[in-house]
Amino acid sequence: MPVSLVAEAAGALQAPVTSIAHAISLATAPVFLLTGVGAVLNVLASRLGRTIDRSRVLQTRDPALLDQRTRHELKRLQRRATLINWALGLCTGCALLVCSMIVTLFLALFIELELTRIVAVLFIGAMLCLIVALLLFFGEILLATHKMKIAP
Repeated sequence: MPVSLVAEAAGALQAPVTSIAHAISLATAPVFLLTGVGAVLNVLASRLGRTIDRSRVLQTRDPALLDQRTRHELKRLQRRATLINWALGLCTGCALLVCSMIVTLFLALFIELELTRIVAVLFIGAMLCLIVALLLFFGEILLATHKMKIAP
């Protein structure tokens, strides 16, 4: 077999491998983003669990003994839980959009379609979801620490 045919066959095999490697390198950054979103989801779920536990403790008290302060705390816990629920939903939406973006990147490579705008829209949507979720998380933290008193 002539050397030129071997080189041509190796070049033909190299092209798909190179394009797959390029697609994998493009998908690496969104995967790191998914890791960060997963960490935020973990923190939010933990905070929601603590909020629910605290509200259950307060709700098991005798209703006749519920004073104004306890009712106020229950209302604050309800607002916190609402903020966390919205943040969890938006972080989950962000993760789904990032996963869709990764799939779209690979499809664009293998189907050889121009899906750049779709990838851009998915990325922008994911970032908007994450931004709003983080703002809601910040609001929940402010609500949790508002008028917090630490005894000496």
